Amino acid sequence: MTDADGRVSNTLNCGTGRRRPGYPTLLLWSRMGAGGAERGWLILGLFKTAESLAHLLMSTHLQESVEATAEVSKTFNEKIRKYCDMTLLSCAYAGIGNVLKVQNLLGNCAQHLEKGENYQGPAVLAIAMVSMAEELGLDMAIRTLEHLLQYGEQNIRRSVPLPLALLCISNPKVNVMDTLSRLSHDTDSEVASAAIISLGPIGAGTNNARIAGMLRNLSSYYYKDAILLFCVRLAQGLVHLGKGLLTLNPYHSDRFLLSPVALAGLVTFLHACLEMKAMVLGRYHIVLYFLVLAMQPRMLMTVDENLKPLSVPVRVGQAVDVVGQAGRPKTITGFQTHSTPVLLAAGDRAELATEK
Repeated sequence: MTDADGRVSNTLNCGTGRRRPGYPTLLLWSRMGAGGAERGWLILGLFKTAESLAHLLMSTHLQESVEATAEVSKTFNEKIRKYCDMTLLSCAYAGIGNVLKVQNLLGNCAQHLEKGENYQGPAVLAIAMVSMAEELGLDMAIRTLEHLLQYGEQNIRRSVPLPLALLCISNPKVNVMDTLSRLSHDTDSEVASAAIISLGPIGAGTNNARIAGMLRNLSSYYYKDAILLFCVRLAQGLVHLGKGLLTLNPYHSDRFLLSPVALAGLVTFLHACLEMKAMVLGRYHIVLYFLVLAMQPRMLMTVDENLKPLSVPVRVGQAVDVVGQAGRPKTITGFQTHSTPVLLAAGDRAELATEK
């Protein structure tokens, strides 16, 4: 946090009117051992700091400078340091598509963890964050994650559903839905809970009938398990987000612009899901509200000069990449003509149907 003069402040206002210890003090508490009464403020403060770091690193493109920032983490406990380094790396290279970084992250996923280490979860998430910028890299990341499911250790399998949710946010792909549906019946309850919650983000705001049917079946299947039933209800709420009028998306303008704030909200939610029992299913389910940072309307509205709604005919169809093509190629295909306001699905684009 910073004060009025732009200097780093050592206190954190958590919305209660009281000043709480800020990042440096929170780190000191984490090393000395905070009491139970203060542990809630510790976790919320760290999530606030993680969001701020994500915003800073992604908005200023400090890919090459993240090593200098990571030097600070060398004073931490070894197990915390690796987790912090993975998180910083994923935020700094988010949406870049750097293949060498993906290879480095896969190397970390192949290592055998010592007791108490937990940095491979952020490493799996980082693969999705680095590769999510364009469609080809996204498809390759999905295949890579499926290989991790087959050959990875159990802690890797518990993390894989979450990056799948990030790669297909509000864009339910059939192969990803099938994978998550299979994992939702896994014998490991942590794998099943992560897969069930991940069905929510991939269908967020779409009212997808297939995902809704899966979740209804899961609610019947897990009706005796309160924890997994809570995950099902959470996913159902996300699928019908805003009655189908809202969506979760960190990108604007056909993946041209990345919103660091929206991605920071999604990443904070996914990191909380890595510690499902302690965070989302425990006392700190309030971190679910970080998803609000990534919510935006799905509808296209047109207004006049007085900002009053105006009904205009528009053509809505699948977006076509026309970069580098000569002449005036068609920018959409398979279009239908509607009158505004109109809902746009993932990958859809709208253009005016008349020249008026």
